[in-house]
Amino acid sequence: MREIVFDTETTGIDPRQGHRMVEIGCVELIDRMPTGKTFHAYYNPERDMPAEAEAIHGLSAQFLSEKPLFFDEVEAFLEFVGDDKLVAHNAGFDFGFLNAELERCSREAICLSRKIDTLELARRKHPGGKHSLDALCTRYGVDRSHRVFHGALLDAELLAQVYIELTGGRQIAMGLVPVADNVGEAARDDRIVPLHPSADRPVRPPRPHTANEAELMRHAAFLERIARPIWNR
Repeated sequence: MREIVFDTETTGIDPRQGHRMVEIGCVELIDRMPTGKTFHAYYNPERDMPAEAEAIHGLSAQFLSEKPLFFDEVEAFLEFVGDDKLVAHNAGFDFGFLNAELERCSREAICLSRKIDTLELARRKHPGGKHSLDALCTRYGVDRSHRVFHGALLDAELLAQVYIELTGGRQIAMGLVPVADNVGEAARDDRIVPLHPSADRPVRPPRPHTANEAELMRHAAFLERIARPIWNR
């Protein structure tokens, strides 16, 4: 089962008011495990960057003016996501901007049946709790200490760990799940301890579990001292 966890950064909150997507980050999961494959891109929004938006993600209009248009890079994005499920936090927001950009390119919108919203999952699993990405990282012990600004790829990587916990979990803090040798370095976690024994660990002979003759005789003598045992009634 392949799923794509993604996040976007934008110039504002509503694409219908002319706001644009300026960054997207995607993380590939296979059977709810990160493979190490990612997709990340910045896009020129062909407009100014409001100060309040720049304060959130740190992307200036000058920086983005040198980046390609989404129109020119749309094929690379569509090839990466394929036809698989797309996971996002408050997914309606991200799908709205993504489909607005696809519409500008005269491309087919991504069907909402592919949407998995971790905000909805969190509200069902933790009613009454805090459901922001930061709050869920705290709840599940996901390290976000390196997060200064909101960044699409970084937030997608954090969200991937949260999504795994929301849908069954890997016991991040307990380190119970092994990481396969073919998993990319970006998906590895030094806190995860392999389950197989160390190669240099001495092998102990199996312990005997069958009673010996002397033990059987002592057991029979003990049973003889029991008055009217229930197995004889």
